[in-house]
Amino acid sequence: MDKFANIFVAGHRGLVGSAILRALTREGFRKVVCRTSAELDLRETADVRRFFEERRFDYVFLAAAKVGGIVANNDYPADFIRDNLMIQTNVIEASRRTGVGKLLFLGSTCIYPKLAPQPLRESYLLTGALEPTNEPYAIAKIAGIKMCQSYNRQYGTNYISVMPTNLYGPHDNFDFAQSHVLPALIRKFHEAKLQDSPYVTVWGTGTPRREFLHADDLADACLFLMDRYDAGDIINVGTGEDLPISELASRVASVVGYRGDIRYDTQKPDGTPRKLVDVSKLTALGWTARTGLDDGLRRTYEWYLQNSAEASSRYGLPERQGSR
Repeated sequence: MDKFANIFVAGHRGLVGSAILRALTREGFRKVVCRTSAELDLRETADVRRFFEERRFDYVFLAAAKVGGIVANNDYPADFIRDNLMIQTNVIEASRRTGVGKLLFLGSTCIYPKLAPQPLRESYLLTGALEPTNEPYAIAKIAGIKMCQSYNRQYGTNYISVMPTNLYGPHDNFDFAQSHVLPALIRKFHEAKLQDSPYVTVWGTGTPRREFLHADDLADACLFLMDRYDAGDIINVGTGEDLPISELASRVASVVGYRGDIRYDTQKPDGTPRKLVDVSKLTALGWTARTGLDDGLRRTYEWYLQNSAEASSRYGLPERQGSR
């Protein structure tokens, strides 16, 4: 990418978008444009078209999405499928109309069947039933993938789709009602430490296995793929390693400094038994993740202490505006 190219990062305040923005800034890109949802609602077709017509972007990173954990997906399924379909459709179509040179669409590994063989290969898409707890979100992401591929076929565009594994890092969502497992565990153990709680309860049995990728590694992979990948086929991004939730909980407790017991509420859902992605396709291109889990957890917890309203009030630290 030309350092003076016009670049739009959609969703720059979220976990993924903020990491992409940091990576672009670090690499010296000079003309990166971002808009908050208050400044530009990506669900509004006319507003998005007008914005793209005025700016004429060369590259678009489509990281904007409505995201959440099991609780949020279960409680607001209509919001998840509607908002994500609207965001994707508006940005992709506006990109086509204004001649965007290349677009990178961020999907999710929840697009793969719940009981697909492990590790998850890109070819497993649409070969089985999805995990019910986040099916509306997954269907929206699958629609985004197929939209990119269809545009490439019909209009000759260069839109690529990237499927990251479970993510964590700065600007994650630590709200219990909306967060994914790792940030939820960080907050749980942090609060338990402050309250000197004798135990922490974790949802499920602790046996499901998950893979975790630091958001900064994903951002690095996205820039790498913008430069070196032009195929319409989806491509996974991950570490190629996973661990049980029980081990993750123990490692989070260690990083936070919590020394009580960990208990499991087996009446709560586990979700997909295992979710590990096959990263051989990306590895063959020359990219691998660099952030170890323990180091990533320490950095994420430090960010939480500096930016969380709850943690800041407890420690007497100033809360940073717009941290989420």
